Amino acid sequence: MATITVVGIGADGWDGLSLSAQLELGGAEVIIGSGRQLALLPASDALAVPWPSPMLPAVEPLLAEHRGKRVCVLASGDPMMFGIGGTLVRLLGAAAVRVVPHPSSVSLACARLGWPVEEVEVVSLVGRPVESLLAQPNRRLLVLSAGAATPGEVAELLSTRGYGPTPMVVFEELGGAGERRHDGTAATWSARVGGLNVIALDCLLAPGVSPLGRTPGLPDDAFDHDGQLTKREVRAVTLAALAPLPGQLLWDVGAGSGSVAIEWMRTHPSCGAVAVESRAERAEAILRNAQLLSVPALTVVHGRAPAALSTLPRPDAIFVGGGVSGDGVLAACWEALRAGGRLVANAVTLESESVLTRWQAGVGGALTRIEVSRAAPIGGFTGWKPMMPVTQWEVVKT
Repeated sequence: MATITVVGIGADGWDGLSLSAQLELGGAEVIIGSGRQLALLPASDALAVPWPSPMLPAVEPLLAEHRGKRVCVLASGDPMMFGIGGTLVRLLGAAAVRVVPHPSSVSLACARLGWPVEEVEVVSLVGRPVESLLAQPNRRLLVLSAGAATPGEVAELLSTRGYGPTPMVVFEELGGAGERRHDGTAATWSARVGGLNVIALDCLLAPGVSPLGRTPGLPDDAFDHDGQLTKREVRAVTLAALAPLPGQLLWDVGAGSGSVAIEWMRTHPSCGAVAVESRAERAEAILRNAQLLSVPALTVVHGRAPAALSTLPRPDAIFVGGGVSGDGVLAACWEALRAGGRLVANAVTLESESVLTRWQAGVGGALTRIEVSRAAPIGGFTGWKPMMPVTQWEVVKT
């Protein structure tokens, strides 16, 4: 297979390219890139092909059309930093892609700010909703913007979530002749910026606002729910049993408010989840909770298990919080679970507890009894109010 060369280019255009990058482009028969990127190159005999919109569906057909020719693909900055380089490697394999990198906007922004790159979290909002931005106190974020409107959207989101005092720096045309810097805070942001920009955030929480961490066990009132909620203490134990790992997919069956699926996804940006819920009003609440708690990519399926499970992607872990005693629910979950995957099921009734006991006797795993009491007023005094005990079954599929 012919090798595709991916050349990173900055806002400084041709003059900012290394000699090796210029030689690659000079020897190309076909150069593919955005209109803005192609305009940065001098005239040549190469065929200039702009990406259509949307771009991703066109990648394979365009490459096939020019198979056998010397093809260069342009990328903004470092092609392997949220760029087309990663897409091409996934499609063609690493051996078929040669990358000539350029300083990324992340490297340039950190250089301007004096921020060590390894201490900064990078978030891309290109093709992603602004609600996926998860701010936490005293953390530095670099946000790859989707366009001119993104800084204002980020400022509004931060202010709504209690991070109004956060200092914001927006760089336009980083590395180019038109580079500009705008400074402000989320609460007072009003700058007008161009479409090519990067946002730097030094996250600062407003006084009196309690932060929400990534560690499982968010307060119950962080969720919109009708009482169908895995309570905070039990939820923390449940997530520990599920043991989320980066890149893994969870099914949350009988999701209620979606609290377990949401907390699973908050543990790492690459974690995915599908929340299955039979009641429409609860499914709608799950969507609201996912937006508010920075995981809008959560997939919500309105349907009843086991029928609703048949077309879902195969999971790495499954939590059954509702419908344990439903006909065929656990059997369908067990059949779908990958080898090495974890299944955790919680029961609060005698009927569902007996189902878990039978399954544990059949395929193994551990049964745990979880009992929690919370302090509550008793007249003029305070006493312990017990919550309903939960029986939890945890098993790894071999």
